[in-house]
Amino acid sequence: MTSSSLTTPETVEIVVTGSPGHHRGELRVGGRRFPCALGRSGVSSEKREGDGATPLGRFPLRELRYRQDRLSVPETGLPLIPISPADGWCDAPEDPAYNRPVRLPYKASAETMWRDDHLYDLVVVLGHNDSPVVAHMGSAVFFHLAREVEGGLGPTEGCVALRLEDMLEVLALAGEQAVMKIEEKP
Repeated sequence: MTSSSLTTPETVEIVVTGSPGHHRGELRVGGRRFPCALGRSGVSSEKREGDGATPLGRFPLRELRYRQDRLSVPETGLPLIPISPADGWCDAPEDPAYNRPVRLPYKASAETMWRDDHLYDLVVVLGHNDSPVVAHMGSAVFFHLAREVEGGLGPTEGCVALRLEDMLEVLALAGEQAVMKIEEKP
C-alpha cells in the first residue's frame, strides 16, 4: 500500500528516507513531502544504544506526548498523554525499565521528557524495541520537533524530527493504526 492510496487516518503510512552517515532525510505522507532530521549517524539496520543512528524498519506510532503548558491539544487520532516535569524515559540497558517511561528522579539513567528547549513539546513514541524490549538495541526512538541549525535541521540522537508546522500537519493525518516506515534512500 502506498501513502497516496490511503484514505483514512487510521491506516496512514509515513515514509521516511535517509542515508547512512547523513542526518537529513525526507518524510512523505498523504502526497506531501517534508524535510526531516535523522540521527547524527544517519539510518542503520543495526541500531544500538548510543550509536546516534535512526533505525530502519516499520514502527507503529504508539502515542503522542505533548507539553500542554506550551501548545493546545493537537489534532490527531493518536492516544494523547500530557508531559509532566516528572516524566522520563529509561535509557539504561541493564535496567528493568529500559526503553520505558519512568518517573523522575529515577535510580538509573533516564532521559528528561520535560525539556527547556522545544524538541519534546510534541513527541510521538515509536514502537521500536518495545515488544519485546532487548537490552542495548536502542531506546527513546521518537518522532519529535526538530532543532533549527544554520538554515536547516540539526541532527537527532537517533529519532526522526520535523518543524512544528510540518509535525502538526502529519499528526492530523495519524490515527491509532498509523505506522512510520524508515528506509534507506535508493
